[in-house]
Amino acid sequence: MPTNKKPQVTATPERRRELLDTAAEVFAEQGYNATTVRKIADEAGMLAGSLYYHFDSKESMLEEILRTFLDELWNGYDAVLDAGLGPRETLEALVTESFREIDRHRAAVAIYQKESRQLAAQQRFAFLAASQRNFEKAWLSTLERGVVAEVFRADLDIRLTYRFVRDTVWVAASWYRPGGQHSPEEIARQYLSMVLDGISARE
Repeated sequence: MPTNKKPQVTATPERRRELLDTAAEVFAEQGYNATTVRKIADEAGMLAGSLYYHFDSKESMLEEILRTFLDELWNGYDAVLDAGLGPRETLEALVTESFREIDRHRAAVAIYQKESRQLAAQQRFAFLAASQRNFEKAWLSTLERGVVAEVFRADLDIRLTYRFVRDTVWVAASWYRPGGQHSPEEIARQYLSMVLDGISARE
């Protein structure tokens, strides 16, 4: 039976990465629902039909963008969590790794911030909810360890602190631009100098 579906071809890793980077920027700027394959193709300098030779849908592009970001994020987080650091050092390392990921995947972070709640309701994107649960567990356990060890204040509201740290770190994706005046490590140091003064146990 004849079919109009174009055969999938394998792009070079570099070209595939370029196309996904372009798609991520368009998704981040326009929103997932408002983005069309034609718009992505226009930004990539190709015909919409040609894009289907590399990806079968905009959903598959978005899934690969978000999975790549989260896989790299968790590689970094797992290294931190397995390092046997104290709670303060763990918090510092998690914040630094978060800013590094914003530097590497700014558009993907912006998409995640805006779209993850709606997307997670779809079976294809169920991994987003699982990642969020693991994310919350990692940060809450670090804060709890700090309170128990008397490194962080005894009166600290753990969940409120987690939400504050989470939102103030990841909102940086809305203004941070790679290659700017400050490196992700420098931004993390500035951020931590403000936050840790507020949550550390007083002498």
